[in-house]
Amino acid sequence: MDARLQAYEEKMKKTLEFLGEEYAAVRAGRANPHVLDKIKVDYYGTPTPIQQVGNVSVPEARIIQIAPWDKSMLKAIEKAILTSDIGINPQNDGSIIRLQFPELTEERRKDLVKDIKKKAEESKVALRNVRRDGNEEFKKLGKGEISEDEAADLADSLQKLTDDYIAKIDKALEEKTKELMTV
Repeated sequence: MDARLQAYEEKMKKTLEFLGEEYAAVRAGRANPHVLDKIKVDYYGTPTPIQQVGNVSVPEARIIQIAPWDKSMLKAIEKAILTSDIGINPQNDGSIIRLQFPELTEERRKDLVKDIKKKAEESKVALRNVRRDGNEEFKKLGKGEISEDEAADLADSLQKLTDDYIAKIDKALEEKTKELMTV
């Protein structure tokens, strides 16, 4: 693959990875420890991810359990979860924190599907922006450094790459939609 194309493929790959991270944070009625990924706890003055201050486990399908290594962190973890946007009240029993995920209603599932479709569309727009930037660069190159035919070939290859990544986004969207709508 041409080195000029590789830079654009790298950007597209990052877009797809970002979408994957976004989808991992969407809760689908089952307990998924990734919903905690963006939550930071004040650990002696330093914002620290929950996974670094305790053991996060999923003992049952709808429960996440957090066992802090330092019991004095219980209140800080509880506060961080309450102020986050995951919408679950933590249950603190003095040694561990439990997060009980409720069954999603049909309406909530449909809202989540709308959300993930929006995220997929934003990712596609990002891919198209990368393609546009690439096409502009190839046009400039075609006016001097390389032949117009080479520039056209690069643009065609970039279009194929864009199509591949859009198909990957569609596949990720389809899988996440299926996961959300499965009761």
